[in-house]
Amino acid sequence: MSDDALPVWNLVRTAHVVGLRFAELFAAMDLTPTQFGVLRALDRGEGMSQAQLAREVLVRPQSMGVLVGDMLDRGLIERQGPGGRGRRVGLALSAHGREVLERTRPAVRDFNAPAALGLTFAQAAMLEEILDQVRRTLEA
Repeated sequence: MSDDALPVWNLVRTAHVVGLRFAELFAAMDLTPTQFGVLRALDRGEGMSQAQLAREVLVRPQSMGVLVGDMLDRGLIERQGPGGRGRRVGLALSAHGREVLERTRPAVRDFNAPAALGLTFAQAAMLEEILDQVRRTLEA
């Protein structure tokens, strides 16, 4: 690696471009990237709290209240149980949220396809492994 190489800075620049493209993709489906992340997380494990979802979609817990409120209002998610002060209330995908997620998945898969990224299957697999390793290391 040369002295001028800054791989993590390159990652930041790439993440910006990818984020813009994802925002365009999701805007066409009336979602934000973070809302998609919430739908995907709840599809994999219903009953998550707002704090768990915040960690999963990489936002501050304080930001989740507005996000969850908007998604509840749109019928994308629903609360499991009555809740109340100091009570943990799980969140789940609603039928409408599951429908939106299923409509969104093909476009997300296409966007993530190795050929769409200019990569081979082997390169895409390696990239995913490397990105996971960098994220785990920096989260520790």
